[in-house]
Amino acid sequence: MVNSVSSAKISSVSNSKDRILAAIDLGTNSFHMVIVKIDPTLPSFTIIARDKEMVRLGDCGPKGRLKPEVMERGIICLRRFQEIAKTYNAEQIVAVATSAVREAPNGRDFIKQVSDELNLEISLISGQEEARRIYLGVLSAMEFNNQPHVIIDIGGGSTELILGEGREPTFLSSTKVGAVRLTQEYVKSDPISRNEFLYLQAYIRGMLERTVDELASTLSNKEPIRLVGTSGTIETLAVIHAREKLGTEPTPLTGYELTLSDLQDLVNRFRKMSYSERLAIPGISDKRAEIILAGALILQEAMTLLNIDSLTVCERSLREGVIVDWMLTHGLIEDRLRYGSSIRQRSILKIAQKYQVNLDHGERVAAFALNLFDQTKSILHDWGPEERELLWAAGILHNCGLYISHSAHHKHSYYLIRHGELLGYTETEIETIANLARYHRKSSPKKKHENYQNLPKVHRLIVDQLSPLLRFAVALDRRQIGAVARVSCQCHWESQEFHLKLKPADPKDDCALELWSLDFKKEAFESQYKLKVIASLESVAVVS
Repeated sequence: MVNSVSSAKISSVSNSKDRILAAIDLGTNSFHMVIVKIDPTLPSFTIIARDKEMVRLGDCGPKGRLKPEVMERGIICLRRFQEIAKTYNAEQIVAVATSAVREAPNGRDFIKQVSDELNLEISLISGQEEARRIYLGVLSAMEFNNQPHVIIDIGGGSTELILGEGREPTFLSSTKVGAVRLTQEYVKSDPISRNEFLYLQAYIRGMLERTVDELASTLSNKEPIRLVGTSGTIETLAVIHAREKLGTEPTPLTGYELTLSDLQDLVNRFRKMSYSERLAIPGISDKRAEIILAGALILQEAMTLLNIDSLTVCERSLREGVIVDWMLTHGLIEDRLRYGSSIRQRSILKIAQKYQVNLDHGERVAAFALNLFDQTKSILHDWGPEERELLWAAGILHNCGLYISHSAHHKHSYYLIRHGELLGYTETEIETIANLARYHRKSSPKKKHENYQNLPKVHRLIVDQLSPLLRFAVALDRRQIGAVARVSCQCHWESQEFHLKLKPADPKDDCALELWSLDFKKEAFESQYKLKVIASLESVAVVS
């Protein structure tokens, strides 16, 4: 099942032809691209091309800023990736950025530069979202058989630890220990001095201990768990070990096993070697030789803390997970629970529960917002299902800021959503949801608002056009009792009017407060769409 995403049958796909998709992972150490052919009738995907380049984006300057020359190196690499994808007729390139871009003060500037120069949109994802997609990638290559598996992915800037049995992940984490980060900060001598090595080892253990304890606490019993390792560091360690033990590099590498004892031997060898001596080892590249000791030590300490003495290598990881996630969002996988496609909805509801949101009210507001979205589509806007889902999320969570204070609660809602670790969304999508919630009341979006200005131009337009609909949705449930059973709307272009007709749940209810609230909130809509709003009950016309 190496080339299969799932044996589940497709539920409904309008186009049964093979589709070509490219996925790019902008890592701290390397940029990776996979190009796949998706067969939507199975559904499955086959990797038809791979490429990678050690851009070393994490080679940061003062205050953790991305260096201009490194950003330029990244753009050159991405341009080359684009050209390769074009030769394979890829219909889309899905690109995600992780630790280095996430943490750099000018990370968003780099994303904007890529967008401007290459017309390539990069999604910035959180550490936990990175872990979730790594999990999806591993599931596309390995069968877990409902047994608990721990996945470890050692990157340049962070290490992800994931626990799952093949369906929903039960634990996702991202810790700021990575092979590039640690080498830059703590390895100053060559070969590494004893004091530096011991400090590095203690630091890694200290950083990982709490995460491992939290992971262990989620296990329901003491049955043995299998450890799966992904990433360039782990693959390199496996290749070195295989060449020395077997005399050849196994193909494929997925399924190769490396014991803790073998790993400890490698670490003890690496710590005594200079960079040039490590570089002479067959199977190791020049840039990998610089960071292999830190990466191997992270793996050694993780295995020791987990009390696991063997690791199985998996060659699929984040970029393949990006492919699976794309297939999920485009309706190409029927067994959605297995791959966690409903993670977005559950993540939103989890945040709602955490901040004691009135869920009945939130769901009514979200339903009204989507109803208005659907009725005005192709009339007032041309947004699709992805933007519709962002509006739904904002509708559910628009009032979560009440958890902090009623005063300025729309601003508190923005903060809680923005920092709520929502899973299944990119950073830009989270920022868009937060902004939609931020503007459900009070002032409209303004250029001077930093939260609004942080959004890419197209997402600012989403907020401009959809936040007025959310304001109306909130007004339609003003008393939070479900007073309005339904709403219909119609544009009268000749008179430049937008009519809203409300049907009360109780025929005797005049919905005076809802009509007043619509009138109070109409300014943002009228300003955006240049239409005069007129609201009334279905039976009795009440001009607002």
